[in-house]
Amino acid sequence: MPVMERFRLAVFNTQPPHLYFGGVERRIIETTRRLTSKADITVYSGTKAGFKEPAKIDGVNLVPCNSTDKIYPLDNWSFNKNLIKQADVWEADVFEAHNDNGYRLLKILKQQGSKKPFVHTIHGVLADEYEQAKQNVYAGFRGRLANQFMRRLAKFEKETAQNATLIATISRVSLEKMQKHYNVDPSKVRIVPNGVDPEKYKPADDPAALKRKFGLGDVPVVLFVGNLIPRKGLPFLVEAAKKTVKSNADVRFVVVGDGPLKNQLNADLKNANLSGRFTLFSRLTDEALAEMYGCADVFVLPSVQEGQGIVLLEAASSGKPVVAFDIGGVNEAVESGETGLLVERGNSGALADALLKLLPDADLRLKMGSAGRKFVMENFTWDICAQKMLAVYREAMALKA
Repeated sequence: MPVMERFRLAVFNTQPPHLYFGGVERRIIETTRRLTSKADITVYSGTKAGFKEPAKIDGVNLVPCNSTDKIYPLDNWSFNKNLIKQADVWEADVFEAHNDNGYRLLKILKQQGSKKPFVHTIHGVLADEYEQAKQNVYAGFRGRLANQFMRRLAKFEKETAQNATLIATISRVSLEKMQKHYNVDPSKVRIVPNGVDPEKYKPADDPAALKRKFGLGDVPVVLFVGNLIPRKGLPFLVEAAKKTVKSNADVRFVVVGDGPLKNQLNADLKNANLSGRFTLFSRLTDEALAEMYGCADVFVLPSVQEGQGIVLLEAASSGKPVVAFDIGGVNEAVESGETGLLVERGNSGALADALLKLLPDADLRLKMGSAGRKFVMENFTWDICAQKMLAVYREAMALKA
């Protein structure tokens, strides 16, 4: 069919993108809603967070596929098993699977000799995530068990990447890691960075009022947003917080996120006598999350592995300086010394020093925050991301025509 015609797009992701706020889910929601004038879009996801009935949001159809909603790897397996039973899914003109999803459907397409294009979007490379997580000396039993499940899921991701028509990935470092772990043909990879909505995430008019709204008082706030999983490096933040509070007794750390390591985080905070210094929010609405960025004085992301990090873009768009480890993906989203401070991977002391440099210096925070917003506006918006993905879909259809 001519590539400029309206087409039908089916998108696969285990977690419902309208009920979860991870980077993958935000990308799905933000890109699809911007492309409804070009395509009829249906997103298929697992029955998690109470997602039981089909919905339609901003012109995008959302369809639940039965899943366990218990342990993620089992949930992922059951979702992929039931996805192929959806009769309407096969009517799509092009398929897009995120990470370790859609592998059963792709196998069937291959077996049938179908010419329908399949786009595989990879965020963080699971095989690399597994290798990095193995080095985490703080991982408890649940963390080690999660790593073993991750190893198996990485095999599905590799198989899907090798058989996909085209691969979209979020950064140069993700491409390098795919070549290392999955041996993919780089000629079929397109780099399409994540984005941010600069109208939603923007500098707050009255940060002090927002702090009071969330019960944070009139104290400096260090904010973390992300899933509570091994690669996010929360134990490093706990260690850094020990040093930070000794020099800045009033600082409060806010963690927004949920995940399998939540209980471990609470235990670590209790053991470090830091529970009173941390405020935890499992989930926030989009509106509340944007306001939470407005509360922050500094944003911190202690990840040891990151494909890019949408939260870094959201923080920068909100005019906040970033402190993070200097790792691939992160250093494509943060200009160290300009929009934030990047320190040696795994060095909790250096993480604390960076926080202590920014917290008392309002002028430096403002300068870096302003530079960060300008950087995002020029390079990382969802409008830019959506148009690049549209080009990927059309190219994939042309290749299969």
